[in-house]
Amino acid sequence: MTAGQPGSFAAPNAPAPGKTEFPSAGPAPAPGLAQGPGTGSALPVVPALRGLLPRGGLARGSVVAVAEFGLLCLALAAAASADGAWCGIAGIPEAGVLAAAALGLDAGRILLVPDPGPSWPQVVASLLDGCELVLLRPPARVSAQVRHRLEATLRRGRGVLLVAGDWPGAQLRLRVASQRWTGLGDGHGRLRACCAEITADGRGEAAMTRTHWLWLPGEDGGVAMADPADLPFDIDEEPPGAAPGLRVVSG
Repeated sequence: MTAGQPGSFAAPNAPAPGKTEFPSAGPAPAPGLAQGPGTGSALPVVPALRGLLPRGGLARGSVVAVAEFGLLCLALAAAASADGAWCGIAGIPEAGVLAAAALGLDAGRILLVPDPGPSWPQVVASLLDGCELVLLRPPARVSAQVRHRLEATLRRGRGVLLVAGDWPGAQLRLRVASQRWTGLGDGHGRLRACCAEITADGRGEAAMTRTHWLWLPGEDGGVAMADPADLPFDIDEEPPGAAPGLRVVSG
């Protein structure tokens, strides 16, 4: 697959987004792509994430920024995909079909562009015209001009742009403030589940900071609410034998 060419987890004859020039005069979704979970004011999210979002879902026409790519990004897209929305993923070659499917994404309705290349704004604009949710990791700092053009395309299509990384002016921002794995003893054991403290804030209706503890993932590989009072560790203390500063990083 060459840079800028969209791939898909779906069958080879699955529909692809329309070829929209950037900026376009208006939305031109390819037949069958924009028929998703209705035209409400928000795309659905899994129950564990609803309390973090002002409307209990992803507001259409908005940009949602997550500090870095990880399971939280895929979890935010899971319910919309399972409900029939087409989703595009651009600039994240490590996004795997198994991890996506394990969280509930419909692998047959995902369009994947691992490396959109230098023309990534045009690629993302095309995806926004044909998909209800686009997960993007920008390859570099995004200029104000590119941001404004993509946001205009986003508002016309009434979808959601989910950014892995920084996006000045995003209506909603989420980050993993801290996380703890269970299953490890004193230097031995097997990782079983991760409990993460997720913080959300933003602009307008999202201005109030919300914080929740989630199993991300839980022992079953899914996402669920976690009650700090019932956790098998003290969230205010480092676990015995922990390596300070040890964290998972992406390419």
